[in-house]
Amino acid sequence: MLETHETLKEGTQPGGPGVDKPTLTEREFTVKERKQWQMALRRFLRHRAAVVSLVVFVLLVLFAFVLPYFWHYKYTEFVSLCTQSNGLAGPCSPSLKHPFGTDSTHDMLAVTMRGTGQSLKVAFLIAAVGTGAGALWGVVSGFFGGFVDSTLMRLADLVLTIPSLALAAALAHKGGGSLVLIGLILAGVAAPYVARVVRGVVLSLREREFIEAARALGASNTRIMFRHLLPNTIPVLLVNATLLIAQGILAETALSYVGFGIQSPDTSLGVLISTNQGAVENQPWLFYFPGVFIILIALSVNFIGDGLRDALDPRQTRERK
Repeated sequence: MLETHETLKEGTQPGGPGVDKPTLTEREFTVKERKQWQMALRRFLRHRAAVVSLVVFVLLVLFAFVLPYFWHYKYTEFVSLCTQSNGLAGPCSPSLKHPFGTDSTHDMLAVTMRGTGQSLKVAFLIAAVGTGAGALWGVVSGFFGGFVDSTLMRLADLVLTIPSLALAAALAHKGGGSLVLIGLILAGVAAPYVARVVRGVVLSLREREFIEAARALGASNTRIMFRHLLPNTIPVLLVNATLLIAQGILAETALSYVGFGIQSPDTSLGVLISTNQGAVENQPWLFYFPGVFIILIALSVNFIGDGLRDALDPRQTRERK
């Protein structure tokens, strides 16, 4: 991508004996080449909400996976109770020692870090597997067309008619609430959405000149799909991956809330919401802190997806600023 910068310089032209007057304007053009990813990065950085959300999301990841190594309480560690106003021992309110307070046995900051980490693991697994499987599904369907396309798309329609949370709840319950099993089930349900989007992109690309040139040079179908078509779907895949992270967090929360997600003694944000919903009036910190983290993750990832979509939109590649 080329960017043009224009600089104006004042010239001189004799206007009389011994007098020079600036009358000419000399235009100097400089051309600077920028790669596609550089242009996309500039557009993303101009999306303020996306940049702020990216910072927030990175902090949330550090909170979930790095801070537990430095915090002096573990999520499995029992803590001493605090003296209440009535003189009895009970959960501690938020303080410097326990910033998120405690429940009857544990430090809530440590438990929230663990819950956030487990929920993020499920969301990342859903995004990775769902996006990868959907990309392969869509590329094969869009490239071959005909009977193959019809069969794969009818299969996608069939999967989309199945209530995803009900299916995930039934299978995850039999699997004992395994984190990996929950992620794989939800990823399998999400893959048809990605496949439909990728198929649409491939259908618009498979008859383009560069694909015809690859065929003329003897490229195999596999090479055309994975060397020429699939890389051109990466912008769409990145946006869909961010959306799947947000959807995965909410889906895991819903499953754990109704008791079909991650099981005790492990925890997640959904488990914390479910366990502490009865403490809203007396110990509200037990319920609201996990809820705030669910909202922060979902909102930040959605804004990041919006920024990526705007930055990677091909219609904006000729923008010069």
